[in-house]
Amino acid sequence: MKITSRFHVILTVLAMVIALLALLPLGFVISVGIDAGWKTVKALIFRPRVGELLINTFWLITVTVPTCVVLGTLLAWLTEKTNLPGRRIWSVLMVAPLAIPAFVQSYAWVTFFPAMNGLFAATFIAVLAYFPFIYMPVAAMLRRFDPSLEDVAASLGASPVKIFFRIILPQLRLPVCGGALLVTLHLLAEYGLFVMIRFDTFTTAIYDQYQSAFNGPMANMLAGVLALCCLMVMVVETAARGKARYARVGSGAARKQLKRKLTPLSGLFALACFTLVVTLALGTPTLALARWLWIGGINNFISAELWSALGQTVTLALQGAMITTAFALPISWLVVRYPARLYRLLEDCSYIASALPGIVIALALVTVTIHYARPVYQTNITLFLAWLLMFAPRALINLRAGVSQAPVELEQVAQSLGTSPAMAVFKITMRLAAPGATTAAALVFLGISTELTATLLLSPIGTRTLAMGFWSLTSEIDYVAAAPYALLMVLISLPLTGVLYIHSQKLMGH
Repeated sequence: MKITSRFHVILTVLAMVIALLALLPLGFVISVGIDAGWKTVKALIFRPRVGELLINTFWLITVTVPTCVVLGTLLAWLTEKTNLPGRRIWSVLMVAPLAIPAFVQSYAWVTFFPAMNGLFAATFIAVLAYFPFIYMPVAAMLRRFDPSLEDVAASLGASPVKIFFRIILPQLRLPVCGGALLVTLHLLAEYGLFVMIRFDTFTTAIYDQYQSAFNGPMANMLAGVLALCCLMVMVVETAARGKARYARVGSGAARKQLKRKLTPLSGLFALACFTLVVTLALGTPTLALARWLWIGGINNFISAELWSALGQTVTLALQGAMITTAFALPISWLVVRYPARLYRLLEDCSYIASALPGIVIALALVTVTIHYARPVYQTNITLFLAWLLMFAPRALINLRAGVSQAPVELEQVAQSLGTSPAMAVFKITMRLAAPGATTAAALVFLGISTELTATLLLSPIGTRTLAMGFWSLTSEIDYVAAAPYALLMVLISLPLTGVLYIHSQKLMGH
């Protein structure tokens, strides 16, 4: 397709603006490196400590990401393609771990097992916290999967195992690659989870440096290495994603999905898997919170600050989710409809900021706003911009998968009948991509509602979210008073994930 409309040009300009904004934190890191000079940079980077952090990061990603892919894909296939008892409830529970901040998940496990530390502990807790990033896009793709492809393969004598690996799995390349990228970016940027279990990564080292020297050159050099790691990961993901087409013209994907019948033994095994995952990912934090809530009693909920934090969290998360999803739409539409290097480059730019720790993004925005945009310093504008840079990949991954399922031919037909390009996208593509857009907004909402570091540094005076309240109280070792904040962070996610599932089912005609 060629650029043929003003609408296309406008979206391209918007995508470029968003990409430039996403490069601000990296520009901040580079500028600090230039100011420090090459000799200082060389002395700070080429040292054994950086090599140790690289090894830790390599093994963390190498073990955690494949485990999340296997677990998330298996659970998604069981809930969407089989007659698993209670699969609707299980599908909601598989997303619920996203509502539990990683530092709460880590603290809950350390509470029961103080000796947990090192790579195994980091991988174990990270898988429990991040496997939903694989589960959600894979489940969304399976809901739209054309069952006739399986019918044809079965008629040719293919076994269920061959059908999965030769027919279904190749169609899952886009959501699997996207989800794996999200998991990797979170591993690169996570702090609280790894601090609790005493596992050193680039992010923990950066925070240690900032605590000792605030804006020291060593911290910025480590952030530069972290950004380089992110760039390498994105190159690998882009190559793995390929340029295959995943949409078709016609109503093939709209057919009623035929659920595979599980044998009594396989059904029991599947239920055991889901029960184990729920117990590990949700049961342990629930038990830890239950202990704190039992000690505090009902008086622990009689706090004006608690309910004010709840209101601010919901309001800010809703606004941030809408803004981030809207700004991510131009890039996601362009990269699917026009898979040229320019648009893939613009998409990749948006991932760089999300790989950097929240404190780096916050300090970059503080520096820029103080020097060039003082009126927006310490306002909600700066806060929303930070969330946009941090959580845009969550929206992009799911919007990209949704748009890829909307055939471009339908847009062309609408335009041939006199509909403008913008209205064709709005009426045709966005309706078909609505499940992906809803998932994108839900993931951003969950991310914002549990985000901590950037919110602490950039929020206007008087802002206090649930995550900020929880962290403040746990820093004072007041775990009893912190429990209601953590509980509310979990509870606000459960209705959201339930509505998300029901909404996506209605849009699919189920």
